[in-house]
Amino acid sequence: MSTAATTASSPGTVAGYAFGRAAGAARAQGMATWPLSAHLPLGALPTAVPCARLYTRVVLGEWGLAVLADPGELVVSELLTNSVLACTGPDGRPRYDGGALPVAHLRLASDRARVRVEVWDSIPRPPVARLAGPDEEGGRGLALVEAMSDRWGWARVPGWPGKVVWAELGPARKARS
Repeated sequence: MSTAATTASSPGTVAGYAFGRAAGAARAQGMATWPLSAHLPLGALPTAVPCARLYTRVVLGEWGLAVLADPGELVVSELLTNSVLACTGPDGRPRYDGGALPVAHLRLASDRARVRVEVWDSIPRPPVARLAGPDEEGGRGLALVEAMSDRWGWARVPGWPGKVVWAELGPARKARS
């Protein structure tokens, strides 16, 4: 798989065009510009998560950052799962706002030492960490992202209807207690 074929979304798609404009606005507002970048738009469906994990492993391997593939996959999995859940209605089905399947965008970027993972979706609500009970299956995603990354956060970006949630991983992650 060549990342050259996946570094930008097609301007022929509405979601891809809006993402490209918003990502450009984000860079103009001071988000770090990273020399390596790959972008994968995905339907906001549960099946998107394993696709994104594999994509992350392949891209990081191509960039010579295979050492970050395991934590990268975990962070991608948690952030994209949260995005898919945010795009899902109470009945467990995707919210087809305006008749279109919601799209989540995975963007990977690197300065050749660190990796930035971004997940963009059309839901403006911020991510909220919750305290999961000992018997609950979910609710620990953002805690895992915090533990596995050097830093993480979220932002609303002009020109984009939703938010971007991001995390940065480096080879010398601090030991967390």
